[in-house]
Amino acid sequence: MKTSKIIEKGSRAALKLAETEKWDRLTLADIASEAGLELSDFHGVADKQDLTLAIEPLFDGAMSEGSFDADETARTRLFDVIMMRFEAMEDVRDGAMSYLRWRDRSLDGLALRLKARAATAKWGLACAGLDGASKLPRGVQIAAIGWAIAQAERAWRQETSADLSRTMAALDAELIKIEERLEWISARRGKRKTQPEPEA
Repeated sequence: MKTSKIIEKGSRAALKLAETEKWDRLTLADIASEAGLELSDFHGVADKQDLTLAIEPLFDGAMSEGSFDADETARTRLFDVIMMRFEAMEDVRDGAMSYLRWRDRSLDGLALRLKARAATAKWGLACAGLDGASKLPRGVQIAAIGWAIAQAERAWRQETSADLSRTMAALDAELIKIEERLEWISARRGKRKTQPEPEA
């Protein structure tokens, strides 16, 4: 079995076990059993930490279908792909919540969150066809999208609706703010270009 397949199966099994167990109490042996694999299958391939590091990319993978409709605005395309991620998280809500509680309450988890948030933002932009030139510096763009995802995730944790309406509202509100900032930046730049040069 390919390394990537073993890691994926292990990560999904960990999320399943985490429905009824705290993330930090999961063992590789238990994960292997849940995945229908032998513990030896993970030797030299992945340990518990590697499977933990694979959780965020697993959710990111749900965005890979992309949204490239030329008739849609950039904000709509980005909204669509990020919501694909939350829909994937919703499918394994209890396990995902266990993982998130560990991530946000441990030193290792906090370090992982910072790195993973940027990776999610980058992949979201790519899946929406927005990873080309931008009016914002690349770092600022990624930070802004990462913040929007973080706020939507906060809403998702409190979600009570099957259609993820709370999550969608939070994400849309944050993306609108980014769009408005871009329009403001464009207006400011345009104003500077039209200002007359000072006389010598």
